[in-house]
Amino acid sequence: MHLSTALSRIAPSQTTAMTDRATQLREAGRDIISLSVGEPDFATPPHVLEAAKAALDGGQTKYTPVGGTSRLKQAAALHFARDLGIEVPTSQVTVSAGGKQAIFHAMLATISEGDEVIVPAPWWVSYPEIVRFAGGKVVPLHTHAKDNFRFTPADLEAQIGPNTLWVLLNSPGNPTGACLPAETLLGIGEVLRHHPRVLVMSDDIYAPINYTGGPHATLANLCPDLADRILTVSGVSKSHAMTGFRIGVAAGPEWLIKAMERLQSHSSGNPCSISQAAAVAAFEGPQEFLAEWCERFRARRDLVVSAINAIPGLSTPVPDGAFYCMVDAGPLMERFGDDAKLALHLLDHGVAIVPASAFGGKDGFRISFAADEAQLVEACRRIAEAVG
Repeated sequence: MHLSTALSRIAPSQTTAMTDRATQLREAGRDIISLSVGEPDFATPPHVLEAAKAALDGGQTKYTPVGGTSRLKQAAALHFARDLGIEVPTSQVTVSAGGKQAIFHAMLATISEGDEVIVPAPWWVSYPEIVRFAGGKVVPLHTHAKDNFRFTPADLEAQIGPNTLWVLLNSPGNPTGACLPAETLLGIGEVLRHHPRVLVMSDDIYAPINYTGGPHATLANLCPDLADRILTVSGVSKSHAMTGFRIGVAAGPEWLIKAMERLQSHSSGNPCSISQAAAVAAFEGPQEFLAEWCERFRARRDLVVSAINAIPGLSTPVPDGAFYCMVDAGPLMERFGDDAKLALHLLDHGVAIVPASAFGGKDGFRISFAADEAQLVEACRRIAEAVG
């Protein structure tokens, strides 16, 4: 085999691997409850499906501009302004095949050998792999359950060095559900003003799923003087249950957007034309259902947090947003050895989760509570039985 050096720097996604393993076991006849995948279980809204059908019937099956149709860029700009408080012209918006592709292209377009990227940990599994593939060095910024997995501006300042190129922010966060409050982001902005070379990637894909009671806070809105070095990534996958449509949107400085689109022109070309039409409907259509979905997620969160914290040896803080709990299983490690072995043990008992080590953490696991209440109750019962 002749694999590239770049490919040798990355590992397969453990969340995908666990989800695939659960699917294989179910197909083999095993009763498996999968809480490993970050995917809303709600149906895609009807007006979105109708827009996709209309696009098919209207013959919208040809190439589009590489960075998305002008109609979708306008709808995305509406989304950034209305939902995130970021005013951008369409020249500063790009569309990709999912938010992951936007992040990938931003890193590949900017990172040179030796550049460092600060990534708060626990992190989404793809962040460090994207950085490593691009030739950068991952600098972890460790957070802890006792702090609700939040870091301070001082923590960030301590990690910035002469080779720091990017800081990656994710709020609400995967896998912890942590939200960075406005005062923290303002402090981060003050730190960044002393480091003009440093870029910021703000992944706001979970913004609508927020349980804090306050408005979503994002850096480009709070610190507009830094907008020329902030890339804000969003999309429709989590908010509108459109994971399979593969549409992400990003807003940032024009030089970076153009660089990302140049790369996309040679990697994938335009995102799916039908999916783009559906995303226009998602951004421009009714948004009222989002509040109802958020309340249902909140109820599921409370159910899971209560059940997990009642199990001896397990504990979890209450997440601020998204649909994940990061469970601490430290007291069980003497018995199980490590969290990967614990994850396999739970799979043997019919529950698929993802070990904390997949996210740059340790001695625990992530639960996705984007599943119906009956499944969550039964999954927690099986977890309690498995570790009891």
